[in-house]
Amino acid sequence: MAFEVPKINYTGAIKEVKLGHNDPPLRIGGETCYPFHLFEGSMPNLPRIAMEVYDSMPDNWPEAAVEPFKDVLGDPVKWAQKCVREFGAQIICLQMASTDPNGLNRGADEAAETARQVAEAIDVPLIVWGTANLEKDTEVLRKTAEVCQGKRLILGPLEEGNYKKIAASAIGYRHMVIASSPIDINLAKQLNILLTNMDVAETDILIDPTVSSIGYGIEYCYSVMERIRMAALTQQDEKLQMPIICNVAKETWKAKEVKLSSREAPELGDEKKRGILLEAMSATVLLLAGGDVVIMRHPEAIRLVEAIIGELAG
Repeated sequence: MAFEVPKINYTGAIKEVKLGHNDPPLRIGGETCYPFHLFEGSMPNLPRIAMEVYDSMPDNWPEAAVEPFKDVLGDPVKWAQKCVREFGAQIICLQMASTDPNGLNRGADEAAETARQVAEAIDVPLIVWGTANLEKDTEVLRKTAEVCQGKRLILGPLEEGNYKKIAASAIGYRHMVIASSPIDINLAKQLNILLTNMDVAETDILIDPTVSSIGYGIEYCYSVMERIRMAALTQQDEKLQMPIICNVAKETWKAKEVKLSSREAPELGDEKKRGILLEAMSATVLLLAGGDVVIMRHPEAIRLVEAIIGELAG
């Protein structure tokens, strides 16, 4: 008797989402099976990698992360252009670190103008990511939505404490939103319900379940993402059928294991390879959990993950 691989009967599907305002748009989502279970269903759009750019000079990055961008770190426009032209970035994520009230506390007008300049300088979709300070993100993301009208930015994070005003601006100026919740499937679903009740289109929402790097609770993140995907595909939960985005780069590169030098921790091996591998492995784990977009930093780590995606999809 021939062996038959047991297969799951999926009754749901992930919504296909169009990123950016270009024609043709970049598409994500559309899966009818668990991640890379191509023997059971289809993944019409493979996961995408976004390269992050900071709106101010980073001051606490390890040398391995600084080296590929050292000639553009002080200019987010040139940084974004380098990511697209030299490293082939399909999506740019502008991290609005300068707006943090505990840091430079840059004003909303100035930050939004930076976002506009970056959006004008590249021909790929742009994510604009705040600092998770509810009040400041509300100011910055609303102003950014206004000055970048029609660019179909992906704005986030939107949390339960500030989603109303940001979502209203996103609707009015035709942008997408990132619904961010603290590692809990029920909270993720609830925020999606609140957004759709405001008439945010389901195809304009990405889920940010909150993620971490390997060694800092990624098992729990994986479990929550896995449960979100299971509910979406096998339980037909329409409020969890949006694509998932994972902001993993800054979580990886702030880990102490990445910042320790080879002299300080010779048992951990070469510090450059260590950081690259930790980022690549963390991103890969999150893709296997259901991530549709992962935000990454180092070009070498990105190349490793792209190769893995190709192997798994082959």
